[in-house]
Amino acid sequence: MAGLIFGRAEQEPQPDRPKRVLVYGDSLSWGWVPQRTFIPSQQFPPNRQWPKVMGTALGPGYEVVVDAMSGRTTDADDPLAPQIPGVGTNGNECLPATLAAHLPLELVVLMLGANDCKPQFARGALRIALGAGQLIETVQRSASFFGTLWLSNAAPQVLLVCPPPFGSFVRASDKLFAGAAERADGLAVALAHVAAAARVAFFDAGTVVQCDGVDGVHLTGKSQQTLGLAMAEQVRTVLAAQEAGRASEG
Repeated sequence: MAGLIFGRAEQEPQPDRPKRVLVYGDSLSWGWVPQRTFIPSQQFPPNRQWPKVMGTALGPGYEVVVDAMSGRTTDADDPLAPQIPGVGTNGNECLPATLAAHLPLELVVLMLGANDCKPQFARGALRIALGAGQLIETVQRSASFFGTLWLSNAAPQVLLVCPPPFGSFVRASDKLFAGAAERADGLAVALAHVAAAARVAFFDAGTVVQCDGVDGVHLTGKSQQTLGLAMAEQVRTVLAAQEAGRASEG
């Protein structure tokens, strides 16, 4: 038996296991099928959801865990979503429990911010980026969630991803996302600065895809595939750099 009931436990060596990657996102990561009526929602099959595509491309040395909820924001409470009890769509309020449930983790991929562009939040690029900064800080504090009494895990690395730019809205989505494109202007630059300040990796999904679904908010199946393959390369790069850093320290 490792350690004590109270106090810091001595960790037993873990057998080789896949590198565990958590994707934390909204409907773009959930796999929402874009449609002209916007709702009701439908989900792409797993082989057409970008996190699952990424996991397949990464191969057996990796384990991808997905926590994606439609409507999720970086750190805003949505007054128009009272149907969801508890922390609701506030991503930063939900994140600690999600991290604790999936420890140990090597990497957390954060792709949120699109829903922050909705008119009820009145946020611009800077405020959305600050919300993403809160998410990063939560991940970086996660090593002490249990106070070392139960578990002792290093905080995972972070890959911050800027959501792809909006497309042309149809009537149904234009009402929900009125002015969103203007509020998202400069978001990639703002998120890149936040990532640099927090010393975490950054990727702009807009460099490979845009929200090309008929609703102007979500991705087609083809773009889900493209993003998943691109993200697999990003994950490999981040974790390879982490291993190189450990090797140099040793």
